[in-house]
Amino acid sequence: MKVLVTGADGYIGSILTPYLIERGYEVVGLDSGLYRAGWLFEDRKDRPFTITRDIRDVRPEQLRGFDAVVHLAELSNDPLGAHTVESTYDINFRGSMNVANAAKSAGVERFVYASSCSVYGVGGKDECTEESEPHPQTAYAECKVRCEQNMSRLAGVRFIPTFLRNATAFGASPRMRFDIVLNNLAGLAWTTKKIEMTSDGTPWRPLVHVLDICQAIELTLCAPPDRVRGETFNVGDDAQNYQVRDIAETVAATFPGCAVSFGPPSADNRSYRVSFGKIRKHLPDFQCRWSAESGALQLARLFDRIGMTHAVFNAPPFTRLLELKRLLSLGQLDDRFRWTLFNVDLLERPAREAA
Repeated sequence: MKVLVTGADGYIGSILTPYLIERGYEVVGLDSGLYRAGWLFEDRKDRPFTITRDIRDVRPEQLRGFDAVVHLAELSNDPLGAHTVESTYDINFRGSMNVANAAKSAGVERFVYASSCSVYGVGGKDECTEESEPHPQTAYAECKVRCEQNMSRLAGVRFIPTFLRNATAFGASPRMRFDIVLNNLAGLAWTTKKIEMTSDGTPWRPLVHVLDICQAIELTLCAPPDRVRGETFNVGDDAQNYQVRDIAETVAATFPGCAVSFGPPSADNRSYRVSFGKIRKHLPDFQCRWSAESGALQLARLFDRIGMTHAVFNAPPFTRLLELKRLLSLGQLDDRFRWTLFNVDLLERPAREAA
């Protein structure tokens, strides 16, 4: 199977592409390159040829010959969406719909969309299932809901979209993110030996390791069409619904000498517990192999191996909002998050070289 992975250079993409290659898939990447300045460690994995392109510019002729598209490439979290609402809708909704429509027009059969459990927003007392009414609280989550709704209308005999509502990701990746909860807390525990929560940590969040997300994607690609056509799956495990305070305490216990403190209740009312029964029914081979404990231990071992420093932990490329603000401040991106410089060969040469 020939697969195009958008967002191939991202946090999930840099793990997913070698994961698929190792399993015999022919993989091509596509990425706009926003986060290529960050590379935390070298894992010596084979990675695919990657096209540098904005998803808003993808055309059907560029997707012909692919059997599947795995669509990861979007602005990637809630704080970033709040910072630039219009650009979030432009990329995460209109850009993603552009890729889906181009894929269908090009004759691509399978389309796997990386959605998010954040669509549940304020989940109430009961566990959220795929049938629960979404309550998106941010532009990021609202775009996920709109993409799911509009892409589902494209489903047919020859076009099989599937929507994977991933729990909050964690775990090591060369293109690391320290702006997601467990990874962030692990970085704080290593560099400061303190986890000082600004809230009481009572909200609920489901977690899923990045490798378990990759597993779900690969199983979706090879599943019988009738099991996945137009289906939405929560990706995670019932045992991995955690209160944020439990995540903090789990991380602290993994890093010797780390102290934990909590603050007052937060004004942020996002809290949801999620049921993951449906994915096990439709994709019976899916099983989460990682827990918060094993993920924290993985990061502790990684930080020791690479000699993680405070400066690296706080470097802009590993926090998406900081990196985009940096690129904007340098004039390398315009206000629509498009590159302003593309090719150094187009710059005027110094006079002595021109002579």
